[in-house]
Amino acid sequence: MRTTLTLDDDVTALVAREIKRRTTSLEDVVNETLRKGLAEPRRLSGRLKAFRTRTVNLGAPRIAIDNVWDAIAFAESESYR
Repeated sequence: MRTTLTLDDDVTALVAREIKRRTTSLEDVVNETLRKGLAEPRRLSGRLKAFRTRTVNLGAPRIAIDNVWDAIAFAESESYR
């Protein structure tokens, strides 16, 4: 497939450096770099572990939480009722 691609100056410099280092063509460098970059998420997904949050037993509540207004008043240290 033929296409026109506009590269930022920093990317152009990196590609030019890679062309000189490998003594290869622009097409080869761009194709190989895109293949590696597009395959990266698949390689990483197999190595990442699921994040787990540890639970902590806080015990029984010290106030009755069935009445929201009482709980708010207690939390704000108001004299309520």
